[in-house]
Amino acid sequence: MLLVVLEHDRGEMAEAAREALTFARPLAAALGVELHAALIGSSDSNLVAEAGRHGAETVHVVRHEILSEYGPEAVGSALAELIDEVDPTAVLACATDRGNETMAFAASCLDMPLVTNCVEVVPGDPWEITRMQWGGSLLEDVTLVSARPLLTCGLHVVASEPVGPVEAAVEEFQPDLDESLARSILRDRVVLTQGVTLPTAQVVCGGGRGVGSADGFAILDELAGELGGVVGCSRAVTNLGWRPHKDQVGQTGTRIAPEVYIASGISGAIQHWVGAMASQHILAINTDREANIVAKADWAVIADLHEVIPAITAEIRRRRRPRPPSPSPNRNQGA
Repeated sequence: MLLVVLEHDRGEMAEAAREALTFARPLAAALGVELHAALIGSSDSNLVAEAGRHGAETVHVVRHEILSEYGPEAVGSALAELIDEVDPTAVLACATDRGNETMAFAASCLDMPLVTNCVEVVPGDPWEITRMQWGGSLLEDVTLVSARPLLTCGLHVVASEPVGPVEAAVEEFQPDLDESLARSILRDRVVLTQGVTLPTAQVVCGGGRGVGSADGFAILDELAGELGGVVGCSRAVTNLGWRPHKDQVGQTGTRIAPEVYIASGISGAIQHWVGAMASQHILAINTDREANIVAKADWAVIADLHEVIPAITAEIRRRRRPRPPSPSPNRNQGA
């Protein structure tokens, strides 16, 4: 079997878990094995059903009293025990912070190698793997010789795709965990942002140095509001203090995967492109037709963003404005 570790939080499946299952399906087919999933710390029927919809034939539900909240040592140790119990051909998670952390603890417990941020995996003897380094600005080809490969796939390397209403079988597993593993457990959360966020937004309106000032981002905030999106920015903008670091798209910021990325006044340096390259479509607005982002964009407007962005916003509002009713015909005309 190929075992996929599912990331979840308080009954909600992480999009990264769906991506991991989508990434794993062709790999399981190439290996000629079943696709199984590990659900650690929850037996929520909705999570099991979601795993089935994305291809898992069996879900291994791992329960223990200290797994009620996420803790890297406890979850990693529980995963290691499950791996020893079910003996999968390989194990895969998505390369989020939690995914890499959990797999690293499991690999340490098992004394086995771990390859992270994979973008392409070809099983064999040895396994041939291409992985991302430096936030995606470098692709590295590696070979892995292991009796049980442990891998994480890069975040947003694939778009999650369900396979249909597949009812997954459920197998319970009770690990033997020492209470000391509860020393690093998530105890509380502070919500910094509610609603649509930069990593989850379907529309991102990005601005670079070309916006001109912190006040210049007001037109991007307006456009994002009309489109139900969020505003992002380049590293140059955060360095200038115009926007907070949480808005930064790039290698040292946030990786995004929206349906549309509107990049305004952004040159498109490799560090920024690393964070934006998973966008399905890119519209570049720039006065420099030779800018890197223009070359990579699906569409480009070579013009001043301070004229283009307000015009787009105005047109959106115009199209949304209700049309006046057509005048009723005067039936008495000519009487």
